[in-house]
Formats: sequence, structure tokens, C-alpha cells
Amino acid sequence: MTRMKEKYLKEAAPALMKKFQYKSVMQIPKIDKIVVSVGCGDCKDNAKALDAVIKDISAITGQHAVATTAKKSVANFKLREGMKVGVKVTLRADRMWEFLDRLLNVALPRVRDFRGISADAFDGRGNYSLGLREQIIFPEIDYDKIEKLRGMNIAITTTARTDEEARELLRLLGAPFATAANA
Repeated sequence: MTRMKEKYLKEAAPALMKKFQYKSVMQIPKIDKIVVSVGCGDCKDNAKALDAVIKDISAITGQHAVATTAKKSVANFKLREGMKVGVKVTLRADRMWEFLDRLLNVALPRVRDFRGISADAFDGRGNYSLGLREQIIFPEIDYDKIEKLRGMNIAITTTARTDEEARELLRLLGAPFATAANA
């Protein structure tokens, strides 16, 4: 069992049960999945850029990434329907817990001038989205071998019904939310 999952089962779940006074353990919010995605606008012209992005995201997440395609044609962007425009990975189970552990305890503290993540990036239904500016904060990426700095979006999907429940879940798991004093 991964370290983060053990922390959830032994510390976070009982604390949530007590704070929100759930009648059943099935009501306790848990993390359902984590989706890591990268937009790659120059991939439509350069196939090697797409391969590099897939390699980087696969190294970061420990799971093979898949290319995403454009759903509509946009003439202003010289984009046709079906062109490969990005990469995504959906993490579940042990890989999800392992990635969350590395994100919160290794990668985010490596961000320059890090003061915490926004506590307002919830969608109203208990899901959290986080944007990173560069992939080099992950130790799996070798700075000398990357072609271009790319950002990524990380969406954490929970079973929480409200943002307050999800915020408390992530806080108990160690998410470094920014406070008003250090924001």
C-alpha cells in the first residue's frame, strides 16, 4: 500500500468522518482519479514534439500517455478536426496515490517562490484543478534533455459533494494551500 493511501485510510478518513459527522463510511470523500494533461500547439506541425511530450508525461506519471485530438476545425489556428493537439493520462488506484504523493511532497516544494496552491480552484462539485508552468519540477525530468518547457494541467476528481469537503480532504492529505498571510 502506498504511503499516501495509508495516510488517507488512517488519518484523513477518520478525521473527515468526525468533522462532517457522516453516518456511513461510504459517505467519506475519497479521490477518484487524477487526470494530467498537456496542450501541445506545435505538435500539429512537429511529430517529434508530440513524442517528446508523451515521453515526459509517461515518465512523470509512470503510465503511458495518449495523444488527444482536436474536436473541431479552427481556421484561425490552422487546425483541422482530428489533428493531435495534446497529451493526457488518467491515473487511478496505486499510481494515482503515488503521483499525488510525489506532487505534494516533492514537485510542488521545488517551484520557485512557492507560497502554496490556490484554495479557490474547486469547481463547485468537489473537484480540484491545478496548473503548472513547467514540467522540470518533477525529478524524473532531466533538464538537459528537454526541448521546450511545457506546462500541464492536473485535475483531481473526488467523490466529495461540496468544495468544503474536498478542500478538507486535500488539506488532510498534505496539500499546501496558500493562506491569506502568505498569498
